[in-house]
Amino acid sequence: MSTIGIKYLFHNHRIEKPRFRLKTVARNPPSLNYSLKPLRSGGSFCNFKSPFGARPLRAASSNTELLETKDVFFKETFILKRTEAVEGKISIRLDSGKNGENWQLTVGCNIPGSWVLHWGVSYIGDVGSEWDQPPPEMRPPGSIPIKDYAIETPLRKLSSSAPERDTLYEVTIDLSPNCEIAAIRFVLKDEENGAWHQHRARDFEVPLMDYLCKDDNTVEAKKGFGTWQGTLGKLSNMLLKAEDPKGQDSSSVSGDLNQQIRCISGFYEEHSIVKQVPVENSVNVSVKKCPETARNLLYLETDLIGDVVVHWGVCRDDNKTWEIPASPHPPETKQFKNKALQTLLQSKADGHGSWGSFTLDEEVEGFLFVLKLNENTWFRCMGNDFYIPLSDSGSLPAQSRQGQSEGWGKSERVASVPIQISGEAAGAYVVSHTAYTDGIINEIRNLVSDISSEKRQKTKTKEAQESILQEIEKLAAEAYSIFRSSAPTFSEDAILEAEALQPPAKLCSGTGSGFEILCQGFNWESNKSGRWYMELNEKVAELSSLGFTVVWLPPPTESVSPEGYMPRDLYNLNSSCRQPFWSCPTSKLDCGFHLTVLSCMELMPAKLYGSSDELRVLVESFHKAGMKVLGDVVLNHRCAHYQNQNGIWNIFGGRLNWDDRAIVADDPHFQWTLQVLGGSINMGRGNKSNGDNFHAAPNIDHSQDFVRKDIKEWLCWLSMAIKEIGYDGWRLDFVRGFWGGYVKDYMDATEPYFAVGEYWDSLSYTYGEMDHNQDAHRQRIVDWINATNGAAGAFDVTTKGILHSALERCEYWRLSDEKKKPPGVVGWWASRAVTFIENHDTGSTQGHWRFPGGKEMQGYAYILTHPGTPAVFYDHIFSHYRSEIASLIALRIRNKIHCRSVVQITKAERDVYAAIIDKKVAMKIGPGYYEPPNGPQKWKLSLEGKDYKIWETS
Repeated sequence: MSTIGIKYLFHNHRIEKPRFRLKTVARNPPSLNYSLKPLRSGGSFCNFKSPFGARPLRAASSNTELLETKDVFFKETFILKRTEAVEGKISIRLDSGKNGENWQLTVGCNIPGSWVLHWGVSYIGDVGSEWDQPPPEMRPPGSIPIKDYAIETPLRKLSSSAPERDTLYEVTIDLSPNCEIAAIRFVLKDEENGAWHQHRARDFEVPLMDYLCKDDNTVEAKKGFGTWQGTLGKLSNMLLKAEDPKGQDSSSVSGDLNQQIRCISGFYEEHSIVKQVPVENSVNVSVKKCPETARNLLYLETDLIGDVVVHWGVCRDDNKTWEIPASPHPPETKQFKNKALQTLLQSKADGHGSWGSFTLDEEVEGFLFVLKLNENTWFRCMGNDFYIPLSDSGSLPAQSRQGQSEGWGKSERVASVPIQISGEAAGAYVVSHTAYTDGIINEIRNLVSDISSEKRQKTKTKEAQESILQEIEKLAAEAYSIFRSSAPTFSEDAILEAEALQPPAKLCSGTGSGFEILCQGFNWESNKSGRWYMELNEKVAELSSLGFTVVWLPPPTESVSPEGYMPRDLYNLNSSCRQPFWSCPTSKLDCGFHLTVLSCMELMPAKLYGSSDELRVLVESFHKAGMKVLGDVVLNHRCAHYQNQNGIWNIFGGRLNWDDRAIVADDPHFQWTLQVLGGSINMGRGNKSNGDNFHAAPNIDHSQDFVRKDIKEWLCWLSMAIKEIGYDGWRLDFVRGFWGGYVKDYMDATEPYFAVGEYWDSLSYTYGEMDHNQDAHRQRIVDWINATNGAAGAFDVTTKGILHSALERCEYWRLSDEKKKPPGVVGWWASRAVTFIENHDTGSTQGHWRFPGGKEMQGYAYILTHPGTPAVFYDHIFSHYRSEIASLIALRIRNKIHCRSVVQITKAERDVYAAIIDKKVAMKIGPGYYEPPNGPQKWKLSLEGKDYKIWETS
């Protein structure tokens, strides 16, 4: 792909040294490249603002009169949005300090932004990769403790008085030679967009001793500056002496071990980093009537930089069918496949964009066009072509009207240009669809009556009943798909009138339409700003334009843990964390067993995700954008407020002031145990648990009638759209802890649009290697779904685990079971399987089960083309994967792939997996070769990335 200079974007600012290059993310391959060219004179790099905002439009001097004349009958400005990827470097330097005694670790970044170093240390003798907090004297100014394991330190902006330095932002950590720190671990956080930057999808690790086991995320010496002295040097000698075996020459042993255990040297290293930044441009269109010829003169100008091509045609009626107009045509115009014309716009004299003028016959009704920036970046309007009416009687007034169009790439859906439709027109639209929708409704009713008839239930086989259920789901999915694709944008008055005339149909299956695409709208760190609801509200339109239909929000209730997964007062929705009033950096505030100690302390609230009012605003914004909202509810456990007479913390406060009957009898930490000779007797008043215990908080006894009644009332309260939040469904935390039949009771009471449970346990392994057959694992998940009577789906943990092993070990044969079906839950019960590759637990800063680094897009190529309901993690959406994920979502929508789509696995070998979905989409992942067979179907390559390809039928 050609590379163009960025000098137009920096026309007033010059620098001596390039520090990064811009790369616009696109589809195939995943970027439109800009490279920063060195300019002749020096200057401050801090003037990095011009590419982000839309520049005021300037008409060429010879055409200014067109915009100012009274004969203009149409004039409109469209905002064009896209992202560009800024490429830069993270620098890591370990060297001796100014005084030659202490050492210093300096971490820098050369991309403008609000950067924070999230870091911790490992002490000598620590096992594994756990973080600890460094001693206070080691923390730079401005550092903030994060729980008991990490520190966050902002990077400071270097002054312009040091032009020789290549980094713009950096932080320096002083290291004492006498400390007992073996390594420093960190990730870099961009607070502007919440993105976390790691090293090969893992934490950066800077070893201060060579005896540590090194892996791919270790950074170390490239240029030596000296040797670390002090405690670590002494430790090396101690280790050498301790390991000196009897009967061997000490000097020879020491010589051998010295190759493995020595003091680390200073070094300097750089690593690539990519940051997504929004870029706004605009296009202005004006039309006037020429009094001499009675022809229409259309003038188009834009501030897009580069060779901008207008792909255009005309139409003669409201059907907007493209035609090639009669000549004359503008200069630099060529015909495209006998269907349209392509005109290269002329550059403006001042270099601030380009323009073009078009002369059109009077009988032409409209001008149709799309803008092409390059082969991979097209700008459209509302997912359709731009349309400019050429009749002055039916067009808009001549004043400028602001619309929006987002270009994230060729096949991307874009935000809508505001369209005003009167109440009368809206009513006509509803009436015109009545007959068709009534037909679908009647078909569904007939099928429901068929399967519910007592007489027919006795005569029909189980297979026949399942077939009818599948048909009902398909009809519901078809109806919902038609609604989403065809509903126009109404004015507020029109929407209110339509709602008054005809209340919307309600789907109560808990599994949505079948065409859902789920976005996880947070990560493990989202609570730290205290204003996450407000931050996410700014991204609602963007998430909707990408094609997401459902968003999953974090737990809303007051919680002992800051992330919300240790709920306490369920009716307190101000998302506050109860922390000790004497809280200090060494306090244990994690989600582990230490929380049982915190329950007994005097507590004070600290706001996390935001207030209940901010949550209501956020949910309302998603609803206006056409998206459903899932609330994350923790039903398995709840933290207590008070101690009972035996000193056990199992008495609850707030509106749900339960006593210890609400806790399962066999919870070892929160029920009274009587010690007797030869053992102990559990004295709990609840019933025995019917699931796995969660040891960090009291496990709720759902067999108690009063507990189920209270939970159902609380869930109904949360789903109330008028008085409370208005959730449309649920993400259910840790459902392994209680029977799925209770979930059915809760789903029947709340009738969610969509519900999904987290049933996460270990896959099957033999001698440390994953078994090929994971039927036992997926059977446990399917059993739980079945216990809910199918009222809720479940995250397909089986598929995630198999993808891990297949991609990490290049064993793509694992992606087919013995019956040539997908090997996860999606292969058995696709309509209830929610597929994913990462979430706040497995990835983010927790990293409990991180997806193989660098292979994330192979995972998304799999789940976004296969049946099931795909879920995309927030961190991946707002990362350098954004463009590729957007392309895959657009392809899924375009081909109407749904949760029950049919998969034909065509290849599953060591280095390649390939499948055909619904006979419309072919895909392959892995480094091996595959091309779909050309027979009755002709295939064209639509998407391609690292080790994946997607084809569509032509």
